[in-house]
Amino acid sequence: MGPISWQLTWHRARHSDGETLAELRALVLKDDLTRLGRFDEGKVRQRFRDSFDPECTWILKADSTFIGCVALKPKSDEYLLEHFYIRPDYQGKGIGSLVLERLLEQEDVRGKRVTLNVLQGSPARRLYERFGFEVDSEDPIDVYMASTIS
Repeated sequence: MGPISWQLTWHRARHSDGETLAELRALVLKDDLTRLGRFDEGKVRQRFRDSFDPECTWILKADSTFIGCVALKPKSDEYLLEHFYIRPDYQGKGIGSLVLERLLEQEDVRGKRVTLNVLQGSPARRLYERFGFEVDSEDPIDVYMASTIS
């Protein structure tokens, strides 16, 4: 893996981004959901639509190319990290680490608990563990993780 030769930028999502992001979710989760016997073309997109909040979601770009999204939602005294999807052709290049670092170093996130869930067997779990997230609970489909950000 060579050095990153592009600029990572992000901007807040708009309602009009919803379908593009629902498609990205379907693409990114298809292999893991298929492996778990849970892939459904309609549900994978609808679950995104049901919880999409553009106010808490960012569009990720490499130079001017759309590569992913991430959401960080305030929930009383903690945050929920969700909808963290990076296009498969941009995975494994350190983007996840860059985005998580930038998200978690925000002043209003420090000292707060951040929760997330990741699919069983997903390689993304290793990324979250490197950032100090630990398993709270799990079921046959999801692993629920949390960390208090210092």
